[in-house]
Amino acid sequence: MLGLLTMATPLQRPAGHPGSRILSVASYRPRTEVGNEPIAALIDSSDEWIRRRCGIESRRRAAPDEDLVMMAVTAASKALAAAGVDPADVSAVLVATMSHRSGAASAAPLVATALGATRAAAMDLGAACAGFPYALATADALVRSGSAGYVVVVGSERMTDIIDERDRSTAFLFGDGAGAVVIGPAQTCEIGPVVWGADGSGSELLRYDEAGILRMAGPEVFRWATSIVPDLARRALDAAGIAAADLAAFIPHQANLRIISATAKALELGPHVRVATDITTNGNTGAASIPQAMATLSDTEGPALLVGFGAGLSYAAQVVTLP
Repeated sequence: MLGLLTMATPLQRPAGHPGSRILSVASYRPRTEVGNEPIAALIDSSDEWIRRRCGIESRRRAAPDEDLVMMAVTAASKALAAAGVDPADVSAVLVATMSHRSGAASAAPLVATALGATRAAAMDLGAACAGFPYALATADALVRSGSAGYVVVVGSERMTDIIDERDRSTAFLFGDGAGAVVIGPAQTCEIGPVVWGADGSGSELLRYDEAGILRMAGPEVFRWATSIVPDLARRALDAAGIAAADLAAFIPHQANLRIISATAKALELGPHVRVATDITTNGNTGAASIPQAMATLSDTEGPALLVGFGAGLSYAAQVVTLP
């Protein structure tokens, strides 16, 4: 028996690629924009308090016909068109989300079918607000290993489905929307190594209650994020072999303008670095926030530092070359 095992024919695998890259980025923003006043009225607050607390001036709310899959498909379709990639050539569709509440087991197969990517593998990735960098790292590995040619990565959220409009900790923070990128092979590394991790001891700080509503211990989450994000960002820069001064953009998860500003200051980012602040008019869109923020910097080229963090507690960061 041992001899038979030793003489077995080695398994084959497809040839990989030296690297992968982001070919395009696109976003879908719901039609309805909601300012702070109607939300403040429900939580005994004010526009000034909300702006001071998190920097948000307005956010988007999805209408009944703007469901999570529809938003994901629209963003992904735009990204595929911009990349010039036929949906039939897509090997995998990855959807990062924490708010998919449909009867379907996952959103990704529905998205892939609607795109026409009928031969693609499709799966959801649940790492909350860190979901997009997790999915991006997965897509990078699939392409470099040769397991995939083109991968569609989508972050899509209807956060309004999972929050209590009278919860003073969450009602003013979250918005709806989707962002997507297309990943393809490259001769050089244009998606840097991912630096990631999780701390399950803090999972109760962001959790779903018995009714499936998101509950958050806001001050504790803020302290955790401000303590971990600067070091996470530095480790991602070190892993990519570049310095903060080499960056063209910093695109963190759009959780709170104060966290974004504190991290930019800790990294000593120069005035030449574009810091994404999409949160001011888009709110926190969970796993969609990084690709949506990336889409607002379409006129920026060069290396960008992505940092995601959220429920779990999960976190991830990598440096990418903007398309």
